[in-house]
Amino acid sequence: MKFNKIEYKKPFFEIRESLNEYLVKYSRSLEIPLQYENLLSYTELIPLENDKGEPTLWNRVVYNSNEMDFLYAGLVEIYRLLISDGSKVDHLAVDGVDFCGYGNSKPFRIKILNQLNDNYDYYYIKIADASRVYGLELEHHFSPNKINYIYHKNTLIEEHIIGIPGDQFIEEVKSGQRKINPVRLSKEFVKFNEQCFVRLLGDMRAYNYVIVVTQDFDQIQYRVRAIDFDQQSFEKRVRIYLPQFYKENAYYVNLIQEAIPLETINQYQMEEKSLLKKRYLNDKYQIDFLIDVIKKDKISFDDYVKNLKNELGKFHNSTEFEACKNMGEILEMNIKTMLEL
Repeated sequence: MKFNKIEYKKPFFEIRESLNEYLVKYSRSLEIPLQYENLLSYTELIPLENDKGEPTLWNRVVYNSNEMDFLYAGLVEIYRLLISDGSKVDHLAVDGVDFCGYGNSKPFRIKILNQLNDNYDYYYIKIADASRVYGLELEHHFSPNKINYIYHKNTLIEEHIIGIPGDQFIEEVKSGQRKINPVRLSKEFVKFNEQCFVRLLGDMRAYNYVIVVTQDFDQIQYRVRAIDFDQQSFEKRVRIYLPQFYKENAYYVNLIQEAIPLETINQYQMEEKSLLKKRYLNDKYQIDFLIDVIKKDKISFDDYVKNLKNELGKFHNSTEFEACKNMGEILEMNIKTMLEL
């Protein structure tokens, strides 16, 4: 689809001093025993398959025995820092380390096992990128979801976000494995579309978000949650920030058109913008601080900035975007325009 084509692989943007100060101030920066580079010392990669025996993008990592004890002890300590205060817990162990070479962040997925009850959890270790950190912070403040992560030097630690990948969810519905409430699912996708556009989060194709399914006492509830934040305020086209325009999301768009009328769509959009405004006002001091940091940073190309401010000016029928000099100022103006601040 030419209107939302992502033309180039996004470069990494280093975390500069002003962003580092923000992360320290709000307790996102903690010293950790391992860095991303430590995990690159593997000796072998074993391709992983899904439950159907199909290849995935993930590979199981194998380390030398003389390195494994050191690495696994550090990975358990990082998990304790991520979920609590780092206090020692003897019954936690690393059950596996997986690596994905696809995408910008090239993540390691760490599986932590509770040996007392065989329950397990995941977290991710990635190369730190300013765009992704800004995306995580904006998600934490503007969405109904709270985000848990740690930053240190060039390493980013992220808690696993539970849910069914959007593309997998589509296949399960189409194959008859999963029944849905079309109105409730449509409502959540409309709200998700609005959230992404207000805070300029791009590349929300079906595999970059999950569907969270919750059984209420008399019905099923849904929530759409982003899981990839690399394309925060980077791309130059307006439609890249609107999930409705990705061909990978066509199923959800068609569902909305069949399940709810335009008047109801407009109602849900207004409701979500009202909630976004309340979230902003509740965290105004910190969000303003964060946006000031973004305005001092460089997280996109100059020609992307020029094109996006022109497109958003036309979209909103506003001349105020003309004065924006960087993505931070565009983001601030888009939030103020859409939320009528």
